[in-house]
Amino acid sequence: MGTYVYPQYPYRAPADLQAGAPQRRPLIVVGAGPVGLSAAVDARLKGLPVLVFDEDETVSVGSRAVCYAKRTLEILDRLGVGDPLCARGVSWNVGRTFLREEEVYRFDLVPEPGHKRPGMINLQQYYLEETLIARALELGVDLRWKYRVVGVQPQEEHVRLTVETPDGPFEIDADWLIAADGARSPIRRMLGLDIEGKVFQDRFLIADVVMQADFPAERWFWFDPPFHPGQSVLLHKQADHVWRIDFQLGWQADPEEEKKPERVIPRIRAMLGDARPFELEWVSVYTFQCRRMKEFRHGHVLFVGDAAHQVSPFGARGANSGIQDVDDLMWKLQLVIEGRAPQALLDSYSADRAFAADENILNSTRSTDFITPKSHVSRVFRDATLALARHHPFARRLVNSGRLSVPSFLTASALNTPDTDAFAGDVVPGAPMDDAPIGIGAEPGWLLDQVGNRFALLVFAPRLEDLDAATMAALRRLRLGAIAVEPLILTPEGGAVEGLRVVADIEGLAARRYDAEAGAVYLVRPDQHVAARWRVFDAAAVQRALARATAATPVL
Repeated sequence: MGTYVYPQYPYRAPADLQAGAPQRRPLIVVGAGPVGLSAAVDARLKGLPVLVFDEDETVSVGSRAVCYAKRTLEILDRLGVGDPLCARGVSWNVGRTFLREEEVYRFDLVPEPGHKRPGMINLQQYYLEETLIARALELGVDLRWKYRVVGVQPQEEHVRLTVETPDGPFEIDADWLIAADGARSPIRRMLGLDIEGKVFQDRFLIADVVMQADFPAERWFWFDPPFHPGQSVLLHKQADHVWRIDFQLGWQADPEEEKKPERVIPRIRAMLGDARPFELEWVSVYTFQCRRMKEFRHGHVLFVGDAAHQVSPFGARGANSGIQDVDDLMWKLQLVIEGRAPQALLDSYSADRAFAADENILNSTRSTDFITPKSHVSRVFRDATLALARHHPFARRLVNSGRLSVPSFLTASALNTPDTDAFAGDVVPGAPMDDAPIGIGAEPGWLLDQVGNRFALLVFAPRLEDLDAATMAALRRLRLGAIAVEPLILTPEGGAVEGLRVVADIEGLAARRYDAEAGAVYLVRPDQHVAARWRVFDAAAVQRALARATAATPVL
């Protein structure tokens, strides 16, 4: 008996969508997986009506994506679901890599304290989807189950969809269509669009195993373990005493045979080395690939997640990068739909997230080549690195059992304003914000919780008195533009200013991480990436950077 009862969501007949000529909606999302649901929730938080179609009537079967990185958790916080997911998931920061039975490499995803979220949580994908569905319905998302898109006809200013339902087909128009329909993407296929890259010739068995075990909440990866000689194995702890185990099988393995219990159970018994009881909850065999579309925007169709790009599972980059796609896209789409930015802003979505996909594909390819070398030279290098790592620290940095998902630093984005002042540290234009503990009056809090879903201006000041009346007035005016900018003043002691928010940098970590001990100003996008920074506040410079960040002025 499994640990999870799959919900069945109600089908609604499309009578309200069929009346007369095809209806036209501002935004339609196809696909109610983690990425499509995140897009829908974000749309509603931004005040956009959204209609979602999914051909199924439940959440994903099996644990599937299980690792959600710190950056993704920060996005899920802004979507309003971070707390319940972190409460249910298994938090971890430490990963260990073994050669046979000896540890050769260890890493810590969050080596420095002062962050709200851990480096990762492990949680079965069905829990993420169930939580996002509840949030979507709470916010008024129009979510339709058993609606399958079978036709896509791009028009000059919209897209026409043909949708099949149990009550028959109908047509509907979308000003904008978000394709979140997965790696096989019927929409991509119907539009005749290519996805290019590499398919790796290896197979892995996934087994979700329910058992009582005292393994720590860490990522464990073995090369050539005695219980699975010549291959690799990965172990993760999930919620409900479910353990994810991945066994490398080799390219010649028969997927259907390897999924049979009589093949899976002996592998797990050999790994555990004892007779403890366990139960198989889900078994699958996968191959993996690293591919992406050339462009993620095609007219009024926007591709996100696996529909746009695919990577091997080593490094947990699939769902994480897809949710980050949505985080980049939705604030831009909001401004375009509301007429506050030109459609050219959406081209930056394609450029920036294609850059991120290339970075993920590069890291994923390197990990896969290390884990499953396909040439004699690659295997010699891999084996020599592992042997050296047992005794020499320099070699441990070369051990690649899956470089884990990190946010992309969009340093080449056309939306960034280049530095004119010198700064230390990593929070450069294009970088995601760093978190830090702060005080809000007498209450503790976190910096990232105060910023997001709108443009913000971080204003660091050693003392409130350092900000004169003219500066305060200019900061207040930033809130009144067509694209409002919300100032947030950070001082060591906090304080209060009429019409402006002030928080206390209670441990000095924010000032240190942003190299702002003597005062600095950061313009931050709604997705919490830095757009520009200066040593002193200049209202005109902020407006120029805002225009650039919203594609309101051409970039020369």
